[in-house]
Amino acid sequence: MSDPVAIPTSAAYRITSYTYNPIDRANPPENPDVTQTTHRINMVNGWAAIPRGGRVLEIGCGQGLCTTVVAEAVGPSGTVDAIDPGSLDYGAPVTLGQAYEWITASEVGSRINWHQATPEQYLSQTAGEGLSWDVAVLAHCIWYFKSPEELERIFRSLSGRVEKICIAEYALSATAPAAVPHVLAALARAALESQRPESDENVQNIPTPDAIKTIGKASGWKLEHEGLLVPQPGLQDGFWEVGTVHSDGFLEEVEAHVQDPRLNGYLKSSRDAVIASTSLHGGLKAVLTMDVWLGTFSI
Repeated sequence: MSDPVAIPTSAAYRITSYTYNPIDRANPPENPDVTQTTHRINMVNGWAAIPRGGRVLEIGCGQGLCTTVVAEAVGPSGTVDAIDPGSLDYGAPVTLGQAYEWITASEVGSRINWHQATPEQYLSQTAGEGLSWDVAVLAHCIWYFKSPEELERIFRSLSGRVEKICIAEYALSATAPAAVPHVLAALARAALESQRPESDENVQNIPTPDAIKTIGKASGWKLEHEGLLVPQPGLQDGFWEVGTVHSDGFLEEVEAHVQDPRLNGYLKSSRDAVIASTSLHGGLKAVLTMDVWLGTFSI
């Protein structure tokens, strides 16, 4: 095992190709969306904590967007255990099962082990096997958790199993003014989803960087270093989130799930604020993605 090596952003196109259907991989699309991969390369380089030849546990791997970058970082002699509780038929236009199959068939596939389980299930099931990792990665998955307590349980479960925890999550701050609508939309969406216990939206609870640091400290971890990453303009996460709040469907969900008149009115006003901010900054297509907080913890 050796020290971390920065991944050049020029590798984004190649790494993105790992998520293609193998039939397409030999003749990839002319305009692949490499922005998501570039963003994750910047995250991994910002942590500067994933060693070559290391063992990494990725929590909440989703369709493997960050998994491929982590697999690139550990190199041919490294290993990535990627876990996610999602059903293999979940996701569009590519399901989790398809994504895993295609990535496994790529040149980094032999470095990755896929596990369908919640973080707590997997860590509990493997507790007696002596499994440990150099680094645990939580990349844009914390907002999916139903409560802050879930993150605290994960922190505690990782104690003694990993040397470092690397986190990347939205910071609820906007260096670029055109990212302000994304911040407002996230707050509105989280408030609505708090009234929908069975919701599977990608915004469930939205702890700030300070809240994450507090949870880490209370769980026995210390912050080693932190920083802010300002996403490149082509990253469309902000555009997508703002679009869902901007839509009439958001109002329909408010009417269907929020009976309290004060909260109902608050959510409608929150949507109005998103729309006003979007108009102020050039319209929906001009929306940028908010800042991303990077944090590395150690025991």
